[in-house]
Amino acid sequence: MNADNINSGRVQKAPENFLTPTGIKEVFAEGKKGRRDFIRNAFAAAAAGAAAPMAMAQGNPVPVEGGDPNILNLPEHTVGLGQGVAVEGYGKPSKFEANLQRRQSPGLTQTTQASVSFAPLQSLFGIVTPSGLHFERHHQGWWDIDPSKHRFMINGMVKKNMVFTMDEIMRLPSVSRFAFIECGANTATEWGNVAVPTVQYTHGMISCSEFTGVPLITLLQMAGADLKNGKFVLAEGGDGSSMTRTIPMSLITSGEVIVAYGQNGEMLRPENGYPLRLVVPGVQGVSWVKYLRRVEVGDKPYAAKDEAIHYMDLQPDGTHRQYTNLQEVKSVVTTPSGGQVLLDKGFYNITGLAWSGKGKIKRVDVSTDGGRNWRQARLETPVLSKALSRFNIDWVWDGKPAIIQSRARDDTGHVQPTYQQLRSVRGTRSIYHNNAIQSWLVQENGEVKNVQVS
Repeated sequence: MNADNINSGRVQKAPENFLTPTGIKEVFAEGKKGRRDFIRNAFAAAAAGAAAPMAMAQGNPVPVEGGDPNILNLPEHTVGLGQGVAVEGYGKPSKFEANLQRRQSPGLTQTTQASVSFAPLQSLFGIVTPSGLHFERHHQGWWDIDPSKHRFMINGMVKKNMVFTMDEIMRLPSVSRFAFIECGANTATEWGNVAVPTVQYTHGMISCSEFTGVPLITLLQMAGADLKNGKFVLAEGGDGSSMTRTIPMSLITSGEVIVAYGQNGEMLRPENGYPLRLVVPGVQGVSWVKYLRRVEVGDKPYAAKDEAIHYMDLQPDGTHRQYTNLQEVKSVVTTPSGGQVLLDKGFYNITGLAWSGKGKIKRVDVSTDGGRNWRQARLETPVLSKALSRFNIDWVWDGKPAIIQSRARDDTGHVQPTYQQLRSVRGTRSIYHNNAIQSWLVQENGEVKNVQVS
């Protein structure tokens, strides 16, 4: 059965299937068994429908005739001599993981310098994004800058202008913090009723890393910044776009904002701002200025080009929301998700990610019937402020159509909205800050598709 059958012909016109509440079929009711019995019975049911691969002899299992040669025969790696230390000196993933990579969207305008690549959320574990899979967003291409020639300047409302070399910055006391970074346009295609096929394309402009650097407030204090009258700073990047963003001083004095040179235990990658970038936890990625070359202290917002023309939210009445920096509470199921296939009915672990620019994730609920019923998922530790959080929940698929959703709540009380709730306030013409609940349709044949429940 496909989504058209479920929706009884009431599918909205869109590149993919968009479902109304009346078009959502009920899926099986969840039992009230404990988790242990839930898993045991699920596997027992799955095993009952499969041919037993082992035969019993004198009470002990023995391989049946024509058994699995990968078990019966010792493989080469068990009887042979392995390779030595990698010649390159820098470890690489297995060749069997070559398909795991960030990807460009075929729907974006193609240029000589691609500007966006998406992280493969469907294939990641835990909360940390490997540096080589971190999503990319460039405004004028990336550079591999010689750190010995890079300089960082502080000016404006300060007692003395200062210029730092990389060596001088790295001599200072450092901090390391986990933080997510999300592009303000993450999930933008869903605003325009364009249902891209996989979670890599719907939500892949987000990553989470451990960043290391010097708190910006430390550097401002060294320059004698006027922290009473200086209400904002202007951060400027050293790439061709001269990316400039206004950062409220209130975020900086809290000590959260850092001038970072490290990521996941090593120096930043060039595509992530090497040798220096700004880290502004909870704030949209465009404010995490890469190739950071200057910070200016001022007493009002700067209305830079990427604040007065771009990265604004068009409201239903035609006005714009400006300086909407914080990324609201959001979550997404990464498995099962669009483009994946469930091979058979039975037990599955539903897993996903949740985050909030306001603080910690407090709770995540999961629905398998399009939002009619919800169950609380397990939040896996660590649960950190303004970082990704991993959630899991047990599910037995009965082979019938299901619509899987997740709904996050943060420790400030904010709850992830439905599309109907979001559009009632924001309208339908926005691009940025889409934090609505994502829906995945599991079809009878096991294929998972992107749908939108209105």
